[in-house]
Amino acid sequence: MGQDYAYILAAQVGLEYPDRNLTFLNRGIGSEQIVNLAARWQTDVLDLKPNVLSILIGVNDTLMTGDKSESVEQYESTYDALVAKTIETLPGIKIILGEPFLLPVGRHKESYGSEMIEIKKRQVVVHRLGIKFHLPVVRLQDTFDQACVGTPADHWSWDGVHPTYAGHALIAQEWLKAASAFWPKG
Repeated sequence: MGQDYAYILAAQVGLEYPDRNLTFLNRGIGSEQIVNLAARWQTDVLDLKPNVLSILIGVNDTLMTGDKSESVEQYESTYDALVAKTIETLPGIKIILGEPFLLPVGRHKESYGSEMIEIKKRQVVVHRLGIKFHLPVVRLQDTFDQACVGTPADHWSWDGVHPTYAGHALIAQEWLKAASAFWPKG
């Protein structure tokens, strides 16, 4: 499971719903880009037949340079195809989309303004897909921006991209709020 927001979610939901006998799997890989994710989508998602799927991808698609970079158009078309294929293959699946985010910490502090222009383009894609497929979106940029008003950004992320434990807890909290649209109580 790792030690990130997915782990925190598994712990919290497992505590609240012990009678549901839930299984949690984390297939996230650091430095992942959507083309790599697409290459393993069949085995890491479709073959597992999850009831709930959480997707948070986009910052690496934005910040990679050279031959590893992907255009916004590539990001959107691949992401759209993955969501459409998942809904077609697994009718009734609940999908929640996480918005990629960036904080002005570490090497991103100096380039934050220009990098945020590109991150915002991927955020728009995620929101557009949320609307298109009627999926909840976890608004992480706003969440972190608000959290940074009273607390330094390096409390939430050690490098602007990867959250600290507190940052992961914040993501988990916002994920649960967004998922309340389909997460049954009781």
